[in-house]
Amino acid sequence: MGEVWPSRWMETFLRLQEELVALLRELVLRESPTTEKAAVDRLGEFVAERLRELGAQVERIPQEAVGDHWVATWGDPEASTQILTLCHLDTVWPLGTLERMPLREEDGRLYGPGVFDMKGGIAVLLGALQGLHALGVRPPHRIRMLFTSDEETGSETSRPLIEEEARRSHLVLCLEPALPDGSLKTFRKGVGDFIVIAHGRSAHAGADPQRGINAIEELAYQIMRLRALADPRRGTTVTVGVIRGGTRPNVVPEYAEMVVDVRVATRAEMDRMEKAFRSLRPVLDGARVEVRGGFNRPPMERDARMVATFRRACAIAAELGLTLTEGGTGGGSDANFTAALGVPTLDGLGAVGNGAHALDEHVWIASLPQRAALVAALLARWTVL
Repeated sequence: MGEVWPSRWMETFLRLQEELVALLRELVLRESPTTEKAAVDRLGEFVAERLRELGAQVERIPQEAVGDHWVATWGDPEASTQILTLCHLDTVWPLGTLERMPLREEDGRLYGPGVFDMKGGIAVLLGALQGLHALGVRPPHRIRMLFTSDEETGSETSRPLIEEEARRSHLVLCLEPALPDGSLKTFRKGVGDFIVIAHGRSAHAGADPQRGINAIEELAYQIMRLRALADPRRGTTVTVGVIRGGTRPNVVPEYAEMVVDVRVATRAEMDRMEKAFRSLRPVLDGARVEVRGGFNRPPMERDARMVATFRRACAIAAELGLTLTEGGTGGGSDANFTAALGVPTLDGLGAVGNGAHALDEHVWIASLPQRAALVAALLARWTVL
């Protein structure tokens, strides 16, 4: 590798820019909302074929309710060390979005549904493999690549697979998009989805209201309790996002429920909030409170392991003339799972851009070859301590 590192490295990837843009266009044109299994599977089949063309061994893992997951192996399958990469095929955009939000290039940016989150990351990873192939460089590790189908809805079916592969790995590279300034993500909040249900007793609101127990009123008391649990200084937020209850204005409601989003920065806060929700008790006499759900992603904390992993990535990037910066977000990703297992994890290695889940979702085209070069370097140059 000495004759190509780092002299020919970046030059090789910069020559791939047009191919990366063409690939990303193909990915975006294959719309893939999480809820449309057939559409996600079509995208998965397309990605699998590209992987096979690059010499990867590809395995399909069928799913019933969501798109199939895919596992690809590249590099030395007998290597004693493994690097795991994470990509998700699904997006939040429904079928037909391209009709009102078509693909377009403008001012060095490519706009389109899912282009940033995270089809740009898929293009970056495939570009990394293509560039390594062109350079004649074979990583010393076994490269395991997961392409999952349900990240946008909590990774319920893919989490066991992610954690199984992570436990075998010495490093995890998550191809989620970078922060808007290009920074990698060295911390993410844990995510909780709780459903709080109030059970009361119905009655006529005019003729006999005293016999009723108002479930909506009970939820109002619980909202104030939950509001007091939030602690912005510790990064803990509590958001009541949905409330359902009642049947008619003249009926005391016997049932009401609310969906509560909780974000935490540390495991200690996750434990505190979990305990607090399970300890909710009714305020109104005769009412009953039920709590369902919980945390679906643990926090990805910026601990000593995360700092050390980021610094090693910075050293590799510096040899390419790249300067890495770091930051964090309140959103979760599949990297939350791997970091929580204690596996060195780098997140936000995908395309640079902005507007995830928004009408102006876009990537900076010039970031694609640079990120592909970085990911390729991490795959080829990472040393296991």
